[in-house]
Amino acid sequence: MSEAGTEEIEKTQDPALEEERADGASDLDGDVDFDAEDSESRILDQDEIDSLLGFDDDVEGLAENAGVMALINSAMVNYERLPMLDIVFDRLVRLMSTSLRNLTSDNVEVSLDQVSTVRFGDYMNSIPLPAMLSVFKAEEWDNQGLMVTDSALIYSIVDVLLGGRKGTPAIRIEGRPYTTIETKLVERMVQVTLSDLSSAFDPLSPVSFNLDRMETNPRFATITQAGNACVLARLRVDMGDRGGRIETLIPYATLEPIRELLLQMFMGEKFGRDSIWENHLTQELYQTDVQLQAVLGEKVLTLDELLKWKVGTQVTFNTFVDEELELRCGDVPMFRGPVGQKLGNIAVKIDQYIQKSDEDDEL
Repeated sequence: MSEAGTEEIEKTQDPALEEERADGASDLDGDVDFDAEDSESRILDQDEIDSLLGFDDDVEGLAENAGVMALINSAMVNYERLPMLDIVFDRLVRLMSTSLRNLTSDNVEVSLDQVSTVRFGDYMNSIPLPAMLSVFKAEEWDNQGLMVTDSALIYSIVDVLLGGRKGTPAIRIEGRPYTTIETKLVERMVQVTLSDLSSAFDPLSPVSFNLDRMETNPRFATITQAGNACVLARLRVDMGDRGGRIETLIPYATLEPIRELLLQMFMGEKFGRDSIWENHLTQELYQTDVQLQAVLGEKVLTLDELLKWKVGTQVTFNTFVDEELELRCGDVPMFRGPVGQKLGNIAVKIDQYIQKSDEDDEL
């Protein structure tokens, strides 16, 4: 084919087709560029990595409800809900407000910040030092708990009990151990708080919380294993311009003896029971007819002797007139008493009740 023929073919091609080919090429180039930009954007920057791991610049350490830490702590936060604990600690707040006012002769306000579930080891590592850790024992439950008083409340209670001026914040002296006077004053406040805690649990189950020892080093206040779940109640104590926090930590193992009571939604709840139906059934049972049999005598015979009985055969028992008879309900012996007559009928006077023996229980 000649060059002239080739030029004619190129000229006869549709111009619209050439425009579509050009647009397709440009789209292809755009797609390539978009994929390149998308592949670069998949690399996480530092802020996204911190958010994923739960780090926050405003809060030191890991945030409990963010990122990976939220997944780790979700099982612990929802370990077990004990509704009655909220009522118990509400009672504790009211009792402590009155008791601390009587102790300090000052206007004291106690508030409940939070009731949560924590691991014992995580909480011990998060205690801000210096602090005073009071180990107490629940006598009836045969287990222990922990009460933590922060330094702000320690210096505040010492300042109030020793006659510090009102309206001025307590002076903190850091970098030294607590003196004997400070320890004794805080011990007095802790004993008042433990007495109120015992009174708060009284409607559920009587318990006595007694102070065992006071420590300043968390290592010496270990009362359970690090991974065990505990109930943590954070209380805020305000005395004018002074105050601080007191935290009560009770392991779930300590609360196990009254776990069923703490699962109630309200005081006095009975699981699966209807008191109205029980009372109705009891009244109906009292009106039931019961058949009693007075056993005049017993005698053991062989089957051969029994088959020889005829009309008029006499059977002799070894029972005397002055002996007491036994009254039975079915096969169960109930009463015993002498025989007599009343209104022309034979009667038995009930003198004693026959106790049910262990042998009858086995039968």
